[in-house]
Amino acid sequence: MPRYRLTIEYDGRPYVGWQRQSNGPSVQQALEEAAFRLTGQPTALTAAGRTDAGVHATGQVCHLDIERDFAPAKLRDALNAHLREHLVAVLEASRVEADFHARFSATGRAYLYRILNRRARPTLDLGRVWWHARPLDAAAMQNAARVLLGTHDFSSFRASECQAASPVKTLDRLDIARQGEEVHMIVEARSFLHHQVRNFAGTLALVGIGKWSADDLRQALEARDRRAGGPTAPPDGLYLTRVTYPTERGGP
Repeated sequence: MPRYRLTIEYDGRPYVGWQRQSNGPSVQQALEEAAFRLTGQPTALTAAGRTDAGVHATGQVCHLDIERDFAPAKLRDALNAHLREHLVAVLEASRVEADFHARFSATGRAYLYRILNRRARPTLDLGRVWWHARPLDAAAMQNAARVLLGTHDFSSFRASECQAASPVKTLDRLDIARQGEEVHMIVEARSFLHHQVRNFAGTLALVGIGKWSADDLRQALEARDRRAGGPTAPPDGLYLTRVTYPTERGGP
């Protein structure tokens, strides 16, 4: 049975997250229903990461097995035709080997967190950015962020419901810079703990307003206790931008 890899873009606002749930529509459900309408067969999709409610993606990756042999471009277009009523789109489709796994084959994931830093609330980007009205010092945030790079026990930035076997992760990149009225945080690692990126954003915002220093951040990290970390930023500004695999390289 042919296996296909899909690269997906979606606006997370209408959905309860990637994964199917009983309390509302999910991105996975939208895609699986589109595949069913196309093929007439129940189809299960597996994603590289299970994004939460309200979290967006510009480069989510999933795989699915379909009995029919589709040209990748035709599969992309046909799925998109069945997704017209959803804020979900298939950007790319490709044939892959039977042992390709969207989640377990991945060697890296990249996220972007967008903070709109101005007095006026967002209108066009409502639900797509974290609105932070108090001025943020992006340079101070970037300086403090260096504390988090490398391999650490990130318990202080781990959600209580996180199911990861270990809180130890290796953070490969954490860059923060101002882009006009926005402050962007780019984060890269092989994998992340639940809410890790949002907890980074909420904690580093404390640095940005001058309430915390880099030393405060270091102490929070070393405490290995979620109560020592800063608040969890909202899902609105978070985007899964890229998933990498062994044969691929490049920036987000």
